[in-house]
Amino acid sequence: MITHMNIPSDKTLLSREDLLDQLRSAEAELESQRGQLRDLDLSLQTRDQRIIELQQQSDEWKLAYNQLLQRAFGRRSERYIDNPDQLRLDFGNTPEAADAAEGLADALEEATQEIDAHTRKKRNARKRNEGLPAHLPRYEVTAEMPEDLKTCSTHGDRTLLPESMWDRTETLEFERPKLRVRVTLYSKFACAEDPNCGIASPERPQGIVEGDKYDPSIAAEIITNKFSYHLPLYRQQDYFASSGWVPSRGTQCNILMNCFFVITPLLDFFKKQVQQDSVVGCDDTSVTLIVPKALPELDKNHSKTARTYEVLGAAINAKQPSITAKMWAYRGQTVKLNVFDFTVSRHRDGPELFFADYRGTMMGDCWHGFESIVVASNGLMERGACNYHARRKFISSAAYPDDAKRWIAWYRQLSDIEDRGKLMSPEERLILRQAEAVPIWAMMEQDLVELPLRTHNVIAPKSDFAKALQYVRNHLTELKLYLSHGNVPFSNNDTEQLMKHVAVGRKNWLFSGSVTGGERTAGFFTLTSSAIRNDLDVWLYVQDVLKQLLRGCTDYQSFLPWNWREAHPEAVREYRVEERNQRIERQVERRDARRLSPNS
Repeated sequence: MITHMNIPSDKTLLSREDLLDQLRSAEAELESQRGQLRDLDLSLQTRDQRIIELQQQSDEWKLAYNQLLQRAFGRRSERYIDNPDQLRLDFGNTPEAADAAEGLADALEEATQEIDAHTRKKRNARKRNEGLPAHLPRYEVTAEMPEDLKTCSTHGDRTLLPESMWDRTETLEFERPKLRVRVTLYSKFACAEDPNCGIASPERPQGIVEGDKYDPSIAAEIITNKFSYHLPLYRQQDYFASSGWVPSRGTQCNILMNCFFVITPLLDFFKKQVQQDSVVGCDDTSVTLIVPKALPELDKNHSKTARTYEVLGAAINAKQPSITAKMWAYRGQTVKLNVFDFTVSRHRDGPELFFADYRGTMMGDCWHGFESIVVASNGLMERGACNYHARRKFISSAAYPDDAKRWIAWYRQLSDIEDRGKLMSPEERLILRQAEAVPIWAMMEQDLVELPLRTHNVIAPKSDFAKALQYVRNHLTELKLYLSHGNVPFSNNDTEQLMKHVAVGRKNWLFSGSVTGGERTAGFFTLTSSAIRNDLDVWLYVQDVLKQLLRGCTDYQSFLPWNWREAHPEAVREYRVEERNQRIERQVERRDARRLSPNS
């Protein structure tokens, strides 16, 4: 506290020097008090800063906690439940918690079901057809009649009623696949006048292996089982053994190798078709590659050989047993083909080679390698980004739930617009996007500007919500590209779903044994997944393609799945078409109900 100066009375006169001394003393004491006030103010600022840092740290810990809960017990679906204030139960670190954890996932599944306050109109359920398919062959058997039922205990023998009055039931039976051996006799003709004229005999057809030992139907079964049903070769041994033939894994590998050689020109044709599409989606996933003991013999003319030798050489020198290779997928938007490619790393040599002469729009995630490819095209290519990638970042954000909810609601509205435009032409879809999606993006961009400027509830820069906002800022041009093109998709989800082919198979065959083995896998995935995309019976399609190629057919246009489908209507899986149409119908109904709901 500042002390009061002793003011002398009128009777006591002080000299000028005494007054100056007292004034200096008072000024020194005031300066000391000012220093204490400055120290106190600095201390308060430090405390406020520390409080902010602790609050940010607390938000980060809460985010990490919620992410761990989601990873351990949450749903894998991207469906968003608009209830961020749901309280969580803390069972503590007790033995009972271990027992409760087993049923917690099911409990969360039930607890997080979306509930609407309004009453939904019950959808008219389609009447299911319980009858067995009419095209299946049928045979009749007559149930044995016990002798005691043929006689009435009161009146004697019973009369057999006409067959039209009998009861009929149908029971579906399954019979294991049957194998048979076709023995082909090649007649020989000799010249009766002169033996030197030689012997004439029909020309031997080109077979998968030498001697035409295995029919294309066998090769098609192996290919379909491994790359469509994801059965590794050792399991196919048991499968074929049930029909009386036990092929070794070496035999099956030999058949696959020869088939890949046969279909390689067709795969190159498929690749060129996709490269001519105006929009191509791209994505990748990892595959374990076994490192060889020495560098393999590869095609010296292949553009990826140098990079392959570089990666494998480094792994061999480091004595690594395996490396993480990459399987790429390229999906045409209007050309209904899926092309797979195998590389030894996620270096951009895979997409860079594929898009070397491409002129169009590339869809993908925001990997910097894609940006480099587009920049190198000197404006001949555009890059579109997946909006669902941005949406996922807001869904996984635990901090600032009100702000995250607002962004998720905007993305939900954008998704509804895309669903309504799914069956439109590109021109109609573009008009819809310009009319309804552009205003929503204007609000989103305004929020990007205003959020950092607000003074209350400041966004912590290290929070996941801040990172989600920065992701949108960094890639805003690519995320909005679809607004000016009717044929550019809103997201890259369709391409990403192709990775399921690899992921499910990877759980069974575990790894790729060589670079050429990985390339063969990519080629067969190209053939089978393109057939699946066009709702074809994979086995029938692969068998016919192999048979025609072995006969020397080079009309690759006829092998395009949509062309082949028109020539073979019996191979179309109509139930897949019906399922897809019903799913789209249900989705439209659900989104229409949500859009019209007062609580949406």
